[in-house]
Amino acid sequence: MKAYKEFVISPIGERYNNSKKVGDKDLILNTEVFNHQYVNRLAKVIATPLLFPSPIDVGDEIIVHHNVFRRWHDVKGREKNSRSYWKDNKYIISADQIFLYKQEYWKAMPGFSFVKPIKAINKFNIEKERPLMGVIKYSDGSFNKQELIGFKPSSEYEFVIDGERLYRVLNKFITIKYEYQGNEKEYNPSWA
Repeated sequence: MKAYKEFVISPIGERYNNSKKVGDKDLILNTEVFNHQYVNRLAKVIATPLLFPSPIDVGDEIIVHHNVFRRWHDVKGREKNSRSYWKDNKYIISADQIFLYKQEYWKAMPGFSFVKPIKAINKFNIEKERPLMGVIKYSDGSFNKQELIGFKPSSEYEFVIDGERLYRVLNKFITIKYEYQGNEKEYNPSWA
């Protein structure tokens, strides 16, 4: 099974990550289909495109856009699959819906970086993290890992990858590379 210029994928786990194990019980965190925060973004590649070569191979894990597995309601209230749905829990997506892929380790797709937020150092500030700053965790090669950078407002998008909260930032919105001062600490809340 091959697609002409798309990837064929399948979710790892369920479509939604809306429950948490508490002791021996499952706690349901969300019952809404339209809330993007609980949509699963982790998938496995079943087939790669025939038309162009890709660094992604069959069997790789990938992080995809939140609308790939999401369900929605039409104007008559009927629940529908996303337009990416094909059949039997398989989805057809384009390369621009993939943000990270994992072979031995996570690698960002061209144009993207994933940034760890850092703790706020001002003790009079009620915010837990420094705004618009972070440390590069994954990059497409445009930035080095562990570089301290700044980015434009409203350019970050939150992901939880391997239990870490990261921001996906387009490389074109990274505006500055800072020098380490020595007091920067990464911020990862306990819920992530």
